[in-house]
Amino acid sequence: MPNGVVLPLNPSAANVVDDAIAQAQRAYTAGVRQIWLAQRFDVDAIALAGLIGAAVPGLGVGTSVVPINPRHPLLVASAAQTAQAAAHGSFSLGLGLGSHAPEHRAFGTLWRNPVGRLREHLQVLRAIFDDGAVDFHGDEFTVSPEWPVQVPGGTPIPVYVAAMGPKALRVTGELADGTLPYLAGPRTVGEFIVPTINDAAAAAGRGQPRVIAMVPALVTDDVAAGRELAAQELAFYQTIPSYQKVIAREGVSGVAELAAVGSADQVRKKLQSYLDAGAAEVALSPLRTEPGDLEALWAVVGSTPR
Repeated sequence: MPNGVVLPLNPSAANVVDDAIAQAQRAYTAGVRQIWLAQRFDVDAIALAGLIGAAVPGLGVGTSVVPINPRHPLLVASAAQTAQAAAHGSFSLGLGLGSHAPEHRAFGTLWRNPVGRLREHLQVLRAIFDDGAVDFHGDEFTVSPEWPVQVPGGTPIPVYVAAMGPKALRVTGELADGTLPYLAGPRTVGEFIVPTINDAAAAAGRGQPRVIAMVPALVTDDVAAGRELAAQELAFYQTIPSYQKVIAREGVSGVAELAAVGSADQVRKKLQSYLDAGAAEVALSPLRTEPGDLEALWAVVGSTPR
């Protein structure tokens, strides 16, 4: 399977959808075969992934990630199937548990049972995607629609979760197709994430999940300046307990050391270290988008053996 890139959106573009499609086409021409889109509060990542998938045949498109809050799984299933039909089978749905502070500011509420909500969300998606019908009554969601729930051409859909904690990884291994850990170093991937999710999948009678490592990256000759930029851009994550555990497990002094920063060969070597640790794929997330930065990352991914 190909290694991929996170596709950043250009907020100054005259039309962000047109710009994203053009950017995706350029990435595909450079050899990239998988792009991922983040969900924030502006552009809808699932819809945009479907549009890009329709416009650039042969390019895998996915979300990394759409938070499950405050989204109802029935609506997520509808949007994801529509995107898959538009992309003719190249769409992957990446979900996240969300973050309390940004969600509280945006929506005025908190969801205090993230793992329980994740489990029920995935149970509903599995029923819709796998069985074409759902009648679910849980603690977090009730889903009993009167009308059809499957979209012709909209399945199957690989479902991934940005899981790094043990409880979320076990639910992901049981019900999803893999995980999209961000800023989890090779040691964390190889010694913790891969065995935890594999054991959960095996216990549930499912096949081996895919671990797709999401790695912030910058191709640059000025490594010191690149590291300083990484420290600034990633400082938020150093305050989060789950990432603090990753820093401790990796034996690094700070979160910036988990980024792939340096020459093309150095970034490529970092990418390979994740594959050697057991990741099925690596997606590089650009730390900077000045002229030439994206093209340099695309060249690294496009030249990596598949």
